[in-house]
Amino acid sequence: MANDFGPVDLTNCDREPIHILGAIQPIGFLLALTADWMIARASANVATFVGKTPDELIGAPIGEVFAGSAIHDLRNRAAMLRGADAIERLFDCVLIAGGTPFDVAIHLSGGQVVIEAEPSSGEHGDATGMVRSMITRLDQCEDMPTFFREGARQVRALIGFDRVMVYRFAADGSGEVVAEAAKPGIGKFMGLRYPASDIPVQARELYKRNLLRIIADVNAVPVPIVPARNEAGQPLDLSLSLLRAVSPIHIEYLKNMGVGASLSISILVEGKLWGLFACHHYSAHCPSFERRSVSELFAQMFAMRLESRERQATVEFERRARDISDQLLGAVASDETLLKDPDWLGDILTHAIAADGVGVWIAGNYAFSGVTPPTEDFRRIIRALNGTAAGKVYATDNIASIVPGAESFAESAAGMLAIPISRSPRDYVVLFRSELVRSVRWAGDPHKPVDYGPNGPRLTPRESFAEWKELVQGRSLPFTASELRVAETLRATLIEVVLRLADEASAERQQASARQELLIAELNHRVRNILGVIRGLIRQSQPSEPAVKDFVKVVDGRIHSLARAHNQITDDHWGPAPMQALIDAEAAAFVDERERVVSEGVPVMLNPQAYSTMALVVHELVTNSTKYGSLSVPGGHVKISWERNPAGDLVLTWCEHGGPPVKAPTRKGFGTTIIDRSVPYDLGGSANVEYNPDGVEAQFRIPARHVSEARNVTGPAIKYPRPAKGHPQTPPPRMLAGRDVLLVEDSLIIALDAEDIITRLGAETIATAATVDAALDAIENQRPTVAMLDINLGDRNSFAIADRLMDLNVPFLFATGYGEQAQLPIDHRGRTVVQKPYTLENVARAIEELLGMREEVG
Repeated sequence: MANDFGPVDLTNCDREPIHILGAIQPIGFLLALTADWMIARASANVATFVGKTPDELIGAPIGEVFAGSAIHDLRNRAAMLRGADAIERLFDCVLIAGGTPFDVAIHLSGGQVVIEAEPSSGEHGDATGMVRSMITRLDQCEDMPTFFREGARQVRALIGFDRVMVYRFAADGSGEVVAEAAKPGIGKFMGLRYPASDIPVQARELYKRNLLRIIADVNAVPVPIVPARNEAGQPLDLSLSLLRAVSPIHIEYLKNMGVGASLSISILVEGKLWGLFACHHYSAHCPSFERRSVSELFAQMFAMRLESRERQATVEFERRARDISDQLLGAVASDETLLKDPDWLGDILTHAIAADGVGVWIAGNYAFSGVTPPTEDFRRIIRALNGTAAGKVYATDNIASIVPGAESFAESAAGMLAIPISRSPRDYVVLFRSELVRSVRWAGDPHKPVDYGPNGPRLTPRESFAEWKELVQGRSLPFTASELRVAETLRATLIEVVLRLADEASAERQQASARQELLIAELNHRVRNILGVIRGLIRQSQPSEPAVKDFVKVVDGRIHSLARAHNQITDDHWGPAPMQALIDAEAAAFVDERERVVSEGVPVMLNPQAYSTMALVVHELVTNSTKYGSLSVPGGHVKISWERNPAGDLVLTWCEHGGPPVKAPTRKGFGTTIIDRSVPYDLGGSANVEYNPDGVEAQFRIPARHVSEARNVTGPAIKYPRPAKGHPQTPPPRMLAGRDVLLVEDSLIIALDAEDIITRLGAETIATAATVDAALDAIENQRPTVAMLDINLGDRNSFAIADRLMDLNVPFLFATGYGEQAQLPIDHRGRTVVQKPYTLENVARAIEELLGMREEVG
């Protein structure tokens, strides 16, 4: 507010603290003393007050000028100085024997003692009682506007200026007159604002160090200090001087305003410059030093009361916010849907922080209450908020500062306070404030306060102080520091609510998942048992006629193929299964040599329907090739490859090489029908089979909806060599030769099938039991050397049998139709488990693992 009490001259000043170039006001005199109390400098007007010129004083001991009693008092006061900015005062002090009394201020500057003196006014009022009375009047004010107004009235009554204003700084450095006490007929400054540039940063720092400054007469000619600089060429630092003159620019400001005298008193709150008491008089005016000191003391007490009131208001505000937080927490705990109810949420939050509307964004879903921006603009706001610091409340009174084009909806939402309630993904509760179109009354154009002088940018005096009105658009009422603290409290509460709901939801999901897994496991178990029963029926029903026997073998192979596919897709809870596993399983069932079937392609997964269909198709292709094609002769081989086309469909190609000459089949059997029609009919794809003389070539297109990317796999297509895995037609290893086997299985058909497999593996004897009791009796009658136990036996399980076998140190393995979902007790964790339906291969591998054999599985 340079036009009131503004900046010092910064033209040649690059240092802090600010150095005033040797001029003081003529209302008193100044002496600067060295450490040994020799006079080093004096104001040019000193002769007017002490009868000696500066030349007569420089270098003289102070004792030759002042009375001994005065020197004694001054030394005692100097000893009381504590801190860099301390000032001590003496009132009605007789400095020169027989002379008039002076009011004295003493401080330290650059290692020297600075004494400033003004003729005493002769007032000897009760300063303590006066300030107490003034503070009592302040304490009776019910609200802040009344408090500010009463402060201005009290200062004006004390020092008698024509106008006393309470001037408050805003966060952006500008200031506003928030209270005024003035004599009638001189106009009003109440509500006027002044640009931040009116009081430079250095001047603001000086206001914090020197709380009171006066200009008694704008027309007075400042007097110099002699000498102007010391031996080192440095001027005397007058930052703490009570008499120091001010910038000529500031004097011109005051004259342009018609002000004859000015006084300012700093208001410090929590160590920061909150504002000023700014005082104007329209003629020369100099309140006594004593009254000025009392007004400075009052300003300090005013600041303390102000700080207490603001703190109390903040505490009350935050207490109310905590009550609201507790209410929010309790309500949502009993009804979690309230968190997604913007009307309820807006009602409760706006009781803590004033807002016109509330937007809620949770997991990509949104809801509104009150006055809010359009939906698409709300999405843009959320995207912009995601670029701000995570986990922190964000507030702005101008959304357009972060969202381009936000001016279009500023009428409904110009400012916002965003409360994040999660980190990833970022969810928010956003409070919106509508545009506050207001006319700001500037005392002079705020946009042109700076001009350029010979030494760079500097303030130049405004010639007119008529109001400059500026319409502020696109902004809302700013959010206060207290509101931001409350928002942080609400953020913590909302996050606690979200985490609690997330924990509850997670627990419910886990329970639902466990129930679902149990159901899936039970279904898979039953399907595997059914497949096992069907295979057992077929095997046990084999006739002697060769033709019928071949038919049974074909049907058994197809059922076995479906069983293998079922095992793959149920291993991951009826989810997609890898294409490569299907190829490996079907090829391994028929082909011995590693390189007879080569497969390569991008890692992909097929959904369960496509997986089962392709299992039958590949099974028929491998079967036909084994009978008639390249896999029927030594040296023949098949290449299977697949890739994704531009539409995302999976294209699988089958190419046979090195086999006997190929002819198209003369009749179309069921196997050929499966190859030709399964993919188009079941999956909506296409199939094309070419019977070239050099070998069969087939291409299948599986639509993209049946295909997904393989998990945890990156990079280009990978070639997978097929592992060699035995042939069911080769003689199986007799790994159970000479052993007595206990087989526990509650299904007769499956038990018969398992007996055949165990017999082929060379078992000496087989004892079969369907119940726990029967199995325990069989163990007591004849101790087995190996056992295979079905886990689930009707409504019981075989763990009691396993415990008995463990006690007898008999090796055993488990069998189950539950696959990966089989749950084993702690004592049997890590036991070998064979999955149903039983096949020679999987039983042989399980026995090999159990007995630690190294024979090749046949």
